[in-house]
Amino acid sequence: MEDEAFSNLSGKPISLACQNHSSFCREFTVSSPKMSIGKVMVYTCSVWLLAYAMFFFTQNTAVLSSAILITLAGMMLHIHFVKVDHETLLVVGSLGIQVSSSYASGREVTTFIEMSRIKDIVINEAVYLFKFPFLRLKQLVSPVFHSSSSLLSCGLLTACRAS
Repeated sequence: MEDEAFSNLSGKPISLACQNHSSFCREFTVSSPKMSIGKVMVYTCSVWLLAYAMFFFTQNTAVLSSAILITLAGMMLHIHFVKVDHETLLVVGSLGIQVSSSYASGREVTTFIEMSRIKDIVINEAVYLFKFPFLRLKQLVSPVFHSSSSLLSCGLLTACRAS
């Protein structure tokens, strides 16, 4: 199946790619666009302008140094722990489900859930003041996808019921 374009709750574009490796193995990948250099520049300039304003009144160079360190540390933490590049759900027939999240820093978190531990698939919907956010696919105990899912359009439930 071809890549399709969707948007998340914030209106940012995400893409869903479905790939059939065999009749009992399917892979679903949800990807988000890369970080915008313009947005990074705006945040950096805002923090540094605030620091320069504080420096103007205090004449303390520690303000500038701490602003630089806070900006760098914040960007590193955001890239390493928050910004997810793509998430992959690999459904393998009678074996189980593998969930992988790849972060902008290159860090990957992979979890394998044996088919014997999966009781049922629950589709959890929520309503936020006149907005209907995207569906989230959840295992009964812990969430399978952390940030997004539009997996039903590729027939994920059909793939899971068939196995």
